[in-house]
Amino acid sequence: MSRVWIALVLAVIGVLGAGGALAQYAPDGNAHPETKLVDEVEGDMTGVFGTPPARSAMSPEQKHAFAQQVNAAALESLAVFHNGRVKTIGTLAEETVFSLTGKRRYDEPGKPGENGVPEKLKYNTVFTLMDLVIDPAYYADKPLIAADFLPARRAFVELAFPEDAKSRERWTKLGRLSPVMAVQLGGRVYTANESNVAFRESIGRIDRRLGLYQNSINNFQMVAPASLDDKWHHLGEWAPNTQLGQATRALGEAWRSGDAAATNAAIDKLTTLLPTINAELYPTGRLSIETTYNKLNAFEWGLWLYGISLVTLMLAFGTGRRWLIMLGIGTLALAISMHGIGFVLRCIVADRFAIQNQFESMTGLSLFAAIVGGSLMLIRRQWLFGAATAGVGFLVLITATQTGVPGRDIQSEAAILNTSVLLKYHVTTVLASYGLISLGFIVSLFYLGTHYIAKARGKQGEALLAADALGISDGEPAGVQRTLRDLNKAQLSVLQLAFWTLGVGTLLGAWWADHSWGRWWAFDPKETWALVTWIVYLIVIHVRIAGVKNPGLVTAWLSVIGFFIMLWTYFGVNLLLPGLHAYA
Repeated sequence: MSRVWIALVLAVIGVLGAGGALAQYAPDGNAHPETKLVDEVEGDMTGVFGTPPARSAMSPEQKHAFAQQVNAAALESLAVFHNGRVKTIGTLAEETVFSLTGKRRYDEPGKPGENGVPEKLKYNTVFTLMDLVIDPAYYADKPLIAADFLPARRAFVELAFPEDAKSRERWTKLGRLSPVMAVQLGGRVYTANESNVAFRESIGRIDRRLGLYQNSINNFQMVAPASLDDKWHHLGEWAPNTQLGQATRALGEAWRSGDAAATNAAIDKLTTLLPTINAELYPTGRLSIETTYNKLNAFEWGLWLYGISLVTLMLAFGTGRRWLIMLGIGTLALAISMHGIGFVLRCIVADRFAIQNQFESMTGLSLFAAIVGGSLMLIRRQWLFGAATAGVGFLVLITATQTGVPGRDIQSEAAILNTSVLLKYHVTTVLASYGLISLGFIVSLFYLGTHYIAKARGKQGEALLAADALGISDGEPAGVQRTLRDLNKAQLSVLQLAFWTLGVGTLLGAWWADHSWGRWWAFDPKETWALVTWIVYLIVIHVRIAGVKNPGLVTAWLSVIGFFIMLWTYFGVNLLLPGLHAYA
């Protein structure tokens, strides 16, 4: 009977070849709204803060000293309309700096210190954004434009410094180009490597970043609309003799002269004036929430709290120290709380349930897994569920926050996701199942580790995990077999829930597809691989019924296989295969 199921899996996988051929490209409206680095505005806005000079008057040391005195943080909570939604200047600054430099903050090398290593001059992101539009000439020869493709970056620096090996090495390590290098050498690098797709794509990214550097001023649509039918207005639409026009130009003049006191006075004037223009439609409440979301960095805090909890609980399970278990559980509670706060704040800021892109879906599914894992831990008093929960939270959040996963910037809702409540239920349920699969994977790793360590050491009766880890309190000896038995029950509890959740989510997706596209199934790659994932967990259920030898070990290995198939379904299909799920 088991062979039948295995054959079925192989048959379904074999259909993937046909699935690729049958796959349809996403119809119009399926994709997320295009992310624009620079908004389109009417007219030339370069003179909003006065005419920028052709050459900056400040050295890096002077610029850095000036930045320390300027109260740029006062601008963080001001509203700006950009890329289809109202956000704060703080958010726009973070997005701009990251798009330009590939880093969350701009920094540049200063003068060499006593050890010969240049001091790293770091800047507030809002200061950097304002400086880019007020004194753009300062950055002309600075390491500003990220060049993430190493061969392309080397091609630029070799042309820029043909006889200066030290400069080539320094700029290559910086990972960024100056705007001058991008403008003067981009055409030559492109022509020399036109046949190389990776080069062309890299130069295209550099060109878009260069456009952001040159046109960031277009994004300053900061005046609230006069009515609901109106649009947000650019600062440049106000004449120089108006209060707003005078305030913006005063800020630019003071900024370029390096007068910190006058600059701060102009900032105070601007922050006071803007909320009073069409005050009834100025979104003060939501802006304060977005500022809190940006400053809190809840997902990063949650990530490290999960990590501390995981390490603490693993130490506890090895030593049997109950105080370590309590410390680990307490840290886990803080991690889940911080994770939940971050998710709720993002939902409020985005004005939707925040699961529409890769970053949001990862933070959402890991939160669900954490809540389920934490609940199972408390209900069954098996602290091992806490360790598994901490492992899922740590691994998913470190991937989401530290690897450049798309979607970290909050975007408007994709049109396709606002067509039917069925689709929202489908997406939410499937993501919940992915969280459960991840949780089951971690528990299965504990099972496999216990099994193979015991086998290697020849241990039969001695427990490899402290009894408290499994909540053993019935007086039964806590040996290896008891440990494996309880781990088996734990993994099966999670995997059965994952099986049913994924099945319901897939059926909801088919129901919505019939409602939206007029068919239940089309062998779209996403659909096909979701089915393969579900069948793996169907086999898990079958294994329990069929009475195979050592079902716990078989279940654990199937859990590992299913987890990696889920990862392919979740990431690989989206990135590598065409289909109707372009919005996924």
